Amino acid sequence: MAKLTSREILDAVKEMTVLEVKELVDLMKEELGVDPSAVAVAAAPVQAAVEEDGGNKTVVLKDAGAAKLQVIKVIREITGLGLKEAKDIADAGGNVKENVPAEEANDIKAKLEEAGATVELA
Repeated sequence: MAKLTSREILDAVKEMTVLEVKELVDLMKEELGVDPSAVAVAAAPVQAAVEEDGGNKTVVLKDAGAAKLQVIKVIREITGLGLKEAKDIADAGGNVKENVPAEEANDIKAKLEEAGATVELA
């Protein structure tokens, strides 16, 4: 089996649903004895420094607007979430996608605004 690069693994994880990521984390704990949350805590200061550079952004939904159904469709398309999870974000607002490159964040923001949502980048 060919060895995957870190970038290839990350690209594959980006395509997963939240449930699939949770299953992956559980499998890593079981098979490898590794708790990815501990690694995430250790990496947090490094991540904070990267975010200060303006490198990565979080897309935050402030309001779904009048065309909520269109916004839900866009959220599902962007995140791969199920209908209920996407509806929950549209109803309550919050982070649509975290830690994405600024260019991708701007594209996501544009798609959501085109659907009628109010969005900001953090």
